[in-house]
Amino acid sequence: MSSLPMSPMMGQMMSQPLLISNILEFAARHYGSSEIVSRRVEGDMHRYTYRECHQRARRLANALHGLGVRMGDRVATLAWNGYRHLEAYYAVSGSGAVLHTINPRLHPEQVAYIMNHAEDQYLLFDLTFLPVAEAIAAHCKTTKGFILMCDRERMPAESKIPNLLCYEDLINSHSDDYAWPQFDENSAATLCYTSGTTGNPKGALYSHRSTVLHAYGSAMPNALNVSSRDTVMPVVPMFHVNAWGLPYSVPLSGAKLVFPGAALDGKSVYELFENEGVTFSAGVPTVWLGLINYATQNQLKFSTFRRTVIGGSACPPAMMNTLIDDFGVEVVHAWGMTEMSPLGTTCTLMAKHLELDREGQRKILQKQGHAVYGVDMKIVDDDGKELPWDGVGYGHLLVRGPWIIAKYYKDEGGDVLQDGWFPTGDVATIDPDGYMQITDRSKDVIKSGGEWIGTIDLENIAMAHPAVLQAACIGVAHPKWDERPLLVVVLRAGQQVSREELLRFFDGKIAKWWLPDDVVFTDALPVGGTGKIQKNKLRDQYKEHKLPTV
Repeated sequence: MSSLPMSPMMGQMMSQPLLISNILEFAARHYGSSEIVSRRVEGDMHRYTYRECHQRARRLANALHGLGVRMGDRVATLAWNGYRHLEAYYAVSGSGAVLHTINPRLHPEQVAYIMNHAEDQYLLFDLTFLPVAEAIAAHCKTTKGFILMCDRERMPAESKIPNLLCYEDLINSHSDDYAWPQFDENSAATLCYTSGTTGNPKGALYSHRSTVLHAYGSAMPNALNVSSRDTVMPVVPMFHVNAWGLPYSVPLSGAKLVFPGAALDGKSVYELFENEGVTFSAGVPTVWLGLINYATQNQLKFSTFRRTVIGGSACPPAMMNTLIDDFGVEVVHAWGMTEMSPLGTTCTLMAKHLELDREGQRKILQKQGHAVYGVDMKIVDDDGKELPWDGVGYGHLLVRGPWIIAKYYKDEGGDVLQDGWFPTGDVATIDPDGYMQITDRSKDVIKSGGEWIGTIDLENIAMAHPAVLQAACIGVAHPKWDERPLLVVVLRAGQQVSREELLRFFDGKIAKWWLPDDVVFTDALPVGGTGKIQKNKLRDQYKEHKLPTV
């Protein structure tokens, strides 16, 4: 018998590290004339090309080196989606430093905490956030300087910020003669903190390798399907999990890139879509709600917008139906999280589904979908036993893959993995074809009489009622059943519906014991910095709510 070799035969291919700088270098060389268009916070429009972006990114890399930024140093940003922010994405990571994007919607105390925890050396920020920078400057212990992303004429005459520098002065005073350094692809590239609703945020530290692989995977046809024929506008902020990787996957594909800046209202988004010929966009449901309302109220259609990816929270079926049926926009439901870079699944139809009727296809499209190659997933019960993929039984969703974190920055939270799998905190089902559907967050699921009630289904049914604009379902204490569902509803302008009418709307759509015990109407739901409804605040607000007795 022949014995197996002690080691495999090695391939004879070039060995080149997967580095973020390669993406922009590729875009500049092979799609150099493709446009990057930005609505600036100054109010005007800015246009240039990938070739020019690459030149300015190299200038910025030289400038940061001149300021003493070295390999592994953290450089933070407080900025909207725009060309200067994109330059920072590549200049910081490409030079071997670590880009730390910060959510400016956080309280200044949280921003200061995150900057101190990350030990940021410099902060680059937009004019919009000058008050935030002034509020935190004295509390940032490691920060050597603050770089205002504007030109000299817009710099403040006086400021409370020490060592305040002008971004354009730095760009103009340095050469683009810069060779991107080559280093280990497993080196840290970017740092994103979770938007956790309890405790301090924790950092997810991405590598160059994980980021480039994520860009490859997310651009695939079954994922975001980005190509050089597209004009892409990331509405999801660049401070929210790196805008779902679009600042990498779009240049990698050579597509035109459009940045909306701070104007994310329905009118501004619509006008930019039309003026720039946007074909594809991505964002959370609350953004599309504003866009749909503006277009509907003004009897408008889209001339080029044909596809959107919706994630961050579940896309209500009513919203999906409106976009597809009324506006001819393909909706790709997606799911992921900060700890996953963030893309985990996207929902597109298989060939065998094309023969299904409209309702059959929509039931599939309302799921979060198939895992993107690079992500594996499973569902387990409370004891960690893997559950079957039957589309019925639901359990805790676990994932693993090359762009999923192994631990949090500085080992916050200790060992977070379960036998090599990351617990997402979601409760889900997986059907025999591999389509995953989130039924709830583990912390949001309602436990009634020992059984689980998923809140997402209840919210989706409520929002299908023509009078309902938004809905959130939470568990409220019950003396017999432990918890029962309470529905919190925001009505559309000029619309009315009673508690009894809305509850009757659920008839035949759910098991009777899932029916909410009560409905309360409110003017607005609390929304966090990433556009998600903050159910923890609703639970605090309604923890003393007395449910009707039958």
